[in-house]
Amino acid sequence: MFDIDLISRHFLALYFLFIAVHYASTAIGLSSRTAQSHIQYGKKGSVTWWVRQVFNLFRGAILIVCIARVFFPIDPWLGVITPLYTPWLLSIGMVNMLASLGLVSYNHAYMRQDWRSGIDNDRNRNLLTKGPFSRSRNPMFLAIMLGQLGFFLTLPSLFTLVCLATGVAMIRLQASKEEQALQELYGDEYLQYQERVPRWFKWMPTR
Repeated sequence: MFDIDLISRHFLALYFLFIAVHYASTAIGLSSRTAQSHIQYGKKGSVTWWVRQVFNLFRGAILIVCIARVFFPIDPWLGVITPLYTPWLLSIGMVNMLASLGLVSYNHAYMRQDWRSGIDNDRNRNLLTKGPFSRSRNPMFLAIMLGQLGFFLTLPSLFTLVCLATGVAMIRLQASKEEQALQELYGDEYLQYQERVPRWFKWMPTR
C-alpha cells in the first residue's frame, strides 16, 4: 500500500530542488553560449524589480519548507487544511505539477535561445507568434500558474494558499508590464498579435 503522504513530501522536495537547479543551469548555459544574461530584473525599485524580489523570496521559502517537511513535522506551522488533505487531492496536485513541468520544458525548448526571464529591450529578436504562442501570449506564465495550483493541491494549507494568491497576482502584474514593453518594441505587429491571441488561452490556434 502506497503512503501518499510520504510520497507527496518527497515529491515536493525533489520537484522544487530540480526546478532550482534547472533554472540556474539554463540561465548559466544560455549566458555562456550567447555572452549575455537572460534574466532581467529591470531598474532597481521598479515594479518588475519588486516582482522579481517577491518571486525569489517565495521560491526560497517554498524550497526550504518542502525540504524541511521531509525531516521535521512542521505541517501544523503551515496551517494544513485537513479536510482537503486527501489521497485523491494530493495525487491530482502532483499530476498538475508534472503537467506544469512538461509545459514549461516544452516552452523552453520552443523558445530556445530566445527565452528571457523579465523584460528584454533587444529589438533584434523576432516576435514569437507560432506554436504555444498561437494559443496564448503568455504560455510560460500559464504553465507556471498551473504548477502553483498543483502545489496548493499537493499541500493544501494556508502557506500554499498565500503562495498561490501571491504568485498569480505577481504573474498577472508581470505579464501586463511585459506586454507594455512588447508594444513599445514591436508596435503595430504586437497590437495585431494581441487582437488574434488572448493573454492567457484560446482553444483553437491561429493559422
